[in-house]
Amino acid sequence: MSLKVIEIENLTKIFGGKLIAVNNAKFTVGNGTIFGFLGPNGAGKTTNIRLLLGLIRPTAGEVRVFGERMTPGSSKLRRRMGYLPTNPRFPSKMTPIKYLDFVGKLFNLGKEERMNRLSSLLRSVGLLGDSSREIGGFSTGMTTRLGLAAALMNDPELLILDEPTSGLDPAGRRSTLEMIAELGKEKTIFVSSHILSDIDRICSDVVVISGGRSIFSGSMKDMKKRTRSNIIRLELEGDLIKLCEALNDAKWVVSFETRGGYGVDIMFAPEMPMADAVREVTNLVSRQGLDLISVTSSMSSIEDAFMELLRGEESRGFLRAA
Repeated sequence: MSLKVIEIENLTKIFGGKLIAVNNAKFTVGNGTIFGFLGPNGAGKTTNIRLLLGLIRPTAGEVRVFGERMTPGSSKLRRRMGYLPTNPRFPSKMTPIKYLDFVGKLFNLGKEERMNRLSSLLRSVGLLGDSSREIGGFSTGMTTRLGLAAALMNDPELLILDEPTSGLDPAGRRSTLEMIAELGKEKTIFVSSHILSDIDRICSDVVVISGGRSIFSGSMKDMKKRTRSNIIRLELEGDLIKLCEALNDAKWVVSFETRGGYGVDIMFAPEMPMADAVREVTNLVSRQGLDLISVTSSMSSIEDAFMELLRGEESRGFLRAA
């Protein structure tokens, strides 16, 4: 298999000649990764997924999956893919067994293979005990798990999940993310979400879109590096008054704040290397006769990096209203 499972090149989709839903998007998804597709609501995530599945034609550009161009007629490519839409819906009177059996028939699976596969999947998603219940009585979490089982009936090489934790309570979110992480050991998974912490928890690589444009594509680690941290946190023993006076006089200090009489958060000049700032701080503490318990730097979070990307995009005039 190609090392690139998905290739999006100069992809554009315009509806009605006016609404630019996808604007020259570019990114690739490598084989065997859990890839995050991150953006605020209204950024164009679902339209990108419809293009990726070949459900609609692009206005310009192309989508390649498994090295082949994806079009509405690419049924053979779609048979190698599994798809879980946002808040999936099922016939309320059907049971999970009957529904998954129906899905298996759509993929021309034999009866024995269908039964073995659906039993295994219902067990994996925790619905084996509810397999004979009508789906109409299922909770949101149970419905999502059934949708995941349905997306796996054809044993796809590529799994596409659109907001898989939408509407779930904390326990449901946690169990769903754990299932996705486990599936990622065997499959390439494309996860669309606006929930930053979910993407941070399970994805190794990410593309961020805003206003239909891809504004970042790379590793989660590289994304977080885009927001440089320039805060040092100290825990101390001793009188902080003299230290605060010294910090007021230090030209490299932008601002500082005490915490409960034992800690200080110091923001230093952004052009100053972290190592130099730490050295200056420890020397300053030593000269004031204080005991330094700990010193840590404030690490950049995915939230910091995401907001920094959006602010940069807004400043260039590209961020559209959701």
